[in-house]
Amino acid sequence: MTTTAQPQTATEPSFEELAKRVDDAARRVAELEGPAKETAEELKRAVEAIHRAGLITIVRRMRQDERARELLFELVDEPVVRMLLSLHGIIRPDPMTEATRVLESVRPSLQSHGGDVELVRIEDGVAYVRLHGACNGCSMVSVTLRNGVEEALIGNVAGIHKVEVLPNEPSPTLIPLSALRIGPDPRQEGWVQAAPLEEVPAGKITPLHLVSANGREIDVIVVHLDGRLTAFVNACAHQGLPLDGALLDTNAGTLTCPWHGFCFNALSGECLSAPEAQLEQLPLRVDDGHVWIRVGS
Repeated sequence: MTTTAQPQTATEPSFEELAKRVDDAARRVAELEGPAKETAEELKRAVEAIHRAGLITIVRRMRQDERARELLFELVDEPVVRMLLSLHGIIRPDPMTEATRVLESVRPSLQSHGGDVELVRIEDGVAYVRLHGACNGCSMVSVTLRNGVEEALIGNVAGIHKVEVLPNEPSPTLIPLSALRIGPDPRQEGWVQAAPLEEVPAGKITPLHLVSANGREIDVIVVHLDGRLTAFVNACAHQGLPLDGALLDTNAGTLTCPWHGFCFNALSGECLSAPEAQLEQLPLRVDDGHVWIRVGS
């Protein structure tokens, strides 16, 4: 009796693996010079043009069919699909992401004059920013730089109609993580030893499942950004879906939910998309190279 071998099903690459491939390839192209670089960039533009044309055709046809339209709305909530459609300009990214991209384009000009800009939040069509260095003054140069920021945001981000400049906050005193202590018996106060500090890498989101001394179980994420650690309950303030697959933008200091695109301040948990939403932050401290999180006494 002859048997036919069944083909093996290949494992689909994850969102992070695909994104890393793109980033690695982009870096290699950036290192090329002369005709080789021009050819690689033209190939990229040609492939993107084909993909965009095909995606636009698919989206248009699906929007014309009532059943397919419902499926299309579900697909847009998938992180990979949303990223792809945003990349090709088929759907508009959230205002925080778009505003951050616009500010990156004007930042070199600001920095060349000794200034910089920080996007704090967007609320009801108003972008709140802080200006630093030469931008934050009364000279003609500072006025020109401030006007440049305002024109860039209002002219390039559809959801923004006004820019407000916030006063600068005093610089906080930075305390080394290794200097923090939580006392001899933290578990009596509801603290849980979460993970060694070395297992919480900088610029990353670390998901953890914790069990307190009284048996309470909780899923959390730890954000390690700019030398600071912050812990949140692993649930988006929008619909309570997990955030361990969120997009962490280390430049903007934002955390974007992978499910519906809600954007949060990565260190405070403040929602930049809907001010009434807020991530549940948990007390976090470091002792002898270990991260401790308080989950309740």
